[in-house]
Amino acid sequence: MNPLLRLALRLLSAVRVDMREDYARVRRMQRQLAALPPVRYRTPTWDTFSDSGDGRRVPVRVFTPREQRREELLLFFHGGGWVTGDIESYTPACATMADLTGCRVASVDYRLAPEHPFPAGLEDCYGTARRLLEDPRRAGLTDAGKIVLVGDSAGGNLAAVVSLLLREQGHRPPDRQILLYPVTHWDHDPETSPFESVRRHGEDYRLTSTEMRDYLDLYVPDPAQRRSRLVAPLMAPDLTGQPETLMITAELDLLCDEGEAYAQALAGAGNRVQLHRVENALHGFIALPRFARPLKDAYEVIDEFLDGAPPRRETP
Repeated sequence: MNPLLRLALRLLSAVRVDMREDYARVRRMQRQLAALPPVRYRTPTWDTFSDSGDGRRVPVRVFTPREQRREELLLFFHGGGWVTGDIESYTPACATMADLTGCRVASVDYRLAPEHPFPAGLEDCYGTARRLLEDPRRAGLTDAGKIVLVGDSAGGNLAAVVSLLLREQGHRPPDRQILLYPVTHWDHDPETSPFESVRRHGEDYRLTSTEMRDYLDLYVPDPAQRRSRLVAPLMAPDLTGQPETLMITAELDLLCDEGEAYAQALAGAGNRVQLHRVENALHGFIALPRFARPLKDAYEVIDEFLDGAPPRRETP
């Protein structure tokens, strides 16, 4: 990378917050930013049911593209470390996703930690996916194969875990999933992590190793649970029977290596996997403006994946 660009990215990432103390303030700021300029999309919101046993309804906002070119519904789980982010703050990103893919996008407003720690958010995502896959008519579809799970960061983690659970529980899994720079491992301490990207990019850029550890502390207060496959899917002993997967990672992201390790583990278990690393990209690039090069790069690959085109690169 150009040294001046690297310096600029580090300067932009220099402002840090204490997520343990400031998560509520970060949520407010995200919603304010998402509302500027005024949101163009005010689309229907569904209610679905979680699997928490209390009959709770989970809001799902549906985004329709200006030009619908595909029948697929992208069932989207947002990022934010399981602590921040919601359907309001992700509205610009979901509107962009709908327009650039030509697909409807259904954004799930799952519960957030620390008010609702693990497994609350996972139950909401799992219940929503299971019901739509069992009865795609809820989404205006006749074929459950048209439902594609998509998630970024913590949402990519939730998508991967939902796919694992659907297979384990004997329910219909999705045929395809798109995982954008997902969390797949439990250890983000530079001293002990098995991944070099945690040491190489854990301090200088947008997401730090300290923030990742804070997020996990808030999401999974019990350290003993963090090595569970339901928190760290890379720890799953059996990865067979998973959806065809597009794994997209960001070169300058501390999660880069663990995302690619999960792609390789899926491929090693006999699943079809395409891996694409976006060069010079930071964590969270899916929320960038439409003209941003990392966003364009990612959506070119996503379009090819949705069209069933031969992959540019298969995992070994």
